[in-house]
Amino acid sequence: MKQLFIKQKVFSLGEKFTVKDEQENDVYFVEGSFMQIPKVFSIMNEIRDEVAHITKKVFTFLPKFEVEVDGRNILTIKKELSFLKARYSIEAADIEVQGNWWDMDFQIIHQGEVIGQVKKEWFTIADSYTVQVVDEEMEAIVIAIVVAIDCVKADQSSSASVNNF
Repeated sequence: MKQLFIKQKVFSLGEKFTVKDEQENDVYFVEGSFMQIPKVFSIMNEIRDEVAHITKKVFTFLPKFEVEVDGRNILTIKKELSFLKARYSIEAADIEVQGNWWDMDFQIIHQGEVIGQVKKEWFTIADSYTVQVVDEEMEAIVIAIVVAIDCVKADQSSSASVNNF
């Protein structure tokens, strides 16, 4: 089992952050597009090869995010129509997210086996997550799912603050 840590910089203008291992070495680099349509996030390994890509689709009625790993569409996160509270669904062929993914406390399951667990670290200035990767062959997929869910949450927060004005 491998443990990784995601800690976002509070005032990162270009939406860049790293994923670190237990020795605090940079393992993945996440770069988000700044002021670009469609909104995209690129996840790169330590030699800066892209291993995953997250895209917010623009011409959809409700927000929709697609996650690709190694050129394959792994899952889609989309907002569902509801009147009281924002609801999202995750669609994937053989991947499930179980637990409270809105509060970043969940497991990622592939074909019935847990491949990763995510826990949000509380009482930190920036969003920080501990990610345990059970199946290291699925590491890029686990990281991509965590970053995608975080993107959805950030998008929801920014649209909620805009709607409050």
